Amino acid sequence: MKPIYEKLIGDPDEGFIVKEIHGEACNCPWHCHAEVELVLVLESQGYRIVGDNIRSLQSGDLVLLGANLPHAYQHTDRLAARPAAAHCVLLQFEERYWSALWKLPIFVPLRRLLGRAANGLLVREPTRRQVAGILGEMLDVSGVRRLATFLLLLDTLAQSRSCRTIASAGFTALVSSYEQERVGRICQFIFDNYHRPLRLAEVAKLSHMSEGAFSRFFRSHMGKTFPAFVNDLRVGRACRLLADTERDVTEIALACGYRNLSNFNRQFLRLKRSSPTKFRREMARRR
Repeated sequence: MKPIYEKLIGDPDEGFIVKEIHGEACNCPWHCHAEVELVLVLESQGYRIVGDNIRSLQSGDLVLLGANLPHAYQHTDRLAARPAAAHCVLLQFEERYWSALWKLPIFVPLRRLLGRAANGLLVREPTRRQVAGILGEMLDVSGVRRLATFLLLLDTLAQSRSCRTIASAGFTALVSSYEQERVGRICQFIFDNYHRPLRLAEVAKLSHMSEGAFSRFFRSHMGKTFPAFVNDLRVGRACRLLADTERDVTEIALACGYRNLSNFNRQFLRLKRSSPTKFRREMARRR
């Protein structure tokens, strides 16, 4: 059940590729790739899986997928009597083509955006409508004008407050090189030690802050409390193991830092609204 690694593009002339897809049963398996991908669904039925998140597809669905984030699209409901039409627009690019340019201070918001995209971003209104319009324009222009619209699209996303994280931090457990240094060190420590008891005092000391100061710092940068982040991380990593391995649920719970199976089941149900066993079956069925 491990994701298939795919290479989407070679050396594009413009440093990116934008394409429109029409078809029936236009599906892709559980896979990942080095390219960052923006997917706009104009017409479809079915489901998308991004990391440990499963959602029904609707017209207008727009997501930004970071490099190497496992995902799958099922553009046809398997229970439907006949295949439904699928219509999508894809934008794909590798960060390595742009690394030198994006080191400029003006691109700090873009670097932050790509760091957040490691777990996938759902783009909501009003940004969704703006980005959809720019994507449509990109299909009709070429050369420098297409390059200009590409940068405008990324800037629109980077400046937006309408992008919501899709997969939990624990599913990928990657610290982006674009994160602030202190936040990166803290997150890396948590990612390296989530399988054992983690106490606020320990991480605060590592950060050279009091517990109160660390709690405020962590919440302001991560958007949630330290205990909530650790729990999300552990459940997310459990989702990854449930999806990619056949390991026993009890073994997975222990590997993810839970010393009590009933607590693991309770936290998993609270965050995923599903039992671990049901989640595993659903992931397998939807792929």
